[in-house]
Amino acid sequence: MNAMFRPGRWLPLAVFAALALLLGAGVWLSRKADRDALPSPLVGKPAPAFSLPVLHEPGRLLTLEELKGEPFVLNVWGSWCVSCRVEHPVLTRFAETRRVRVVGYDWKDEPGDALAWLQRYGNPFWVVVSDYEGRYAIDWGIYGAPETYLVDAAGIIRWKHVGPLDDAVVDGELLPMLARLEAEARR
Repeated sequence: MNAMFRPGRWLPLAVFAALALLLGAGVWLSRKADRDALPSPLVGKPAPAFSLPVLHEPGRLLTLEELKGEPFVLNVWGSWCVSCRVEHPVLTRFAETRRVRVVGYDWKDEPGDALAWLQRYGNPFWVVVSDYEGRYAIDWGIYGAPETYLVDAAGIIRWKHVGPLDDAVVDGELLPMLARLEAEARR
């Protein structure tokens, strides 16, 4: 029998190909569901308290208590974050609607770098707090940037998105949730 056509010779290649197909199928099937696979345990619960310096006024501390009374969007970003640059135009368009305050949460970033980044790309934020050491990020469940939260007037986290915002997320998730909050406030 010809050595090239022996069945045992092709077995390792066939096993490798089968494993590659299974891996590829798993990645393909999970692409859409990966962000929803681990919903935030904080949604529906009070936002964790914080007291953080304001980026543009380092001597001033801002607390969660000061933000209560009106809903706000908290956007976690950093000048070092490539995806934050991708989402920035979308976030800017959303902030320009002035439907809700957009609070920037500058995470693990040098203040000078953050200020330079905002100078270069524009500042869509109502205010920016700076968590250089990441002290409060654990309480909020932040494990990467960008992440975005919608917090209602009572300080309850109503929505969270992991990853860069795009128009589909803003139009399909954030704006409907914001409309729900506005309808609840009118009751």
